[in-house]
Amino acid sequence: MVQGVRRIIPGMSERWKPSVTVAAVIERDGRYLLVEEHTPEGLRLNNPAGHLDPGESPAQGVARETLEETTHAFTPTALVGVYLSRFRRGDDDITYLRFAFCGELGAAIAGRALDHGIVRTLWLTPDEVRASAERHRSPLVLQCMEDHLAGRRYPLDLLSTDVSVFAAMR
Repeated sequence: MVQGVRRIIPGMSERWKPSVTVAAVIERDGRYLLVEEHTPEGLRLNNPAGHLDPGESPAQGVARETLEETTHAFTPTALVGVYLSRFRRGDDDITYLRFAFCGELGAAIAGRALDHGIVRTLWLTPDEVRASAERHRSPLVLQCMEDHLAGRRYPLDLLSTDVSVFAAMR
């Protein structure tokens, strides 16, 4: 079973395991960086985002995901927020726990290609992001931008990753 996915079966007791994701909220000159990607629901807009991999901290995960989806290095500088959302697709009931970061976008890395499924990157104004809400992969795309616009920033040391997370992967 995929982590964070639970089949709804009456009478079956199963431990709930939300999928942990990381997202980058990147603003430059009044525009926000989004990716257009293929999903089971069609072509959607999202923050550069993805699942946290084993052996990495949330800050490391968002840097990796941003590089994979935009070809740009990303250095998180603050936590924008932590979000819990639920998505249903057929019999699947998926809960996401998202850590959203803002930070510094570096230059594109020569020779890198966009991750599989990513069609392109776009820089949109807040009004364009709001106007495209029906195309968002998740309502969290808009919520993260609005929280960033509201000035929500929390220090990175709010999150702590125990060394056991890294030791398990050696």
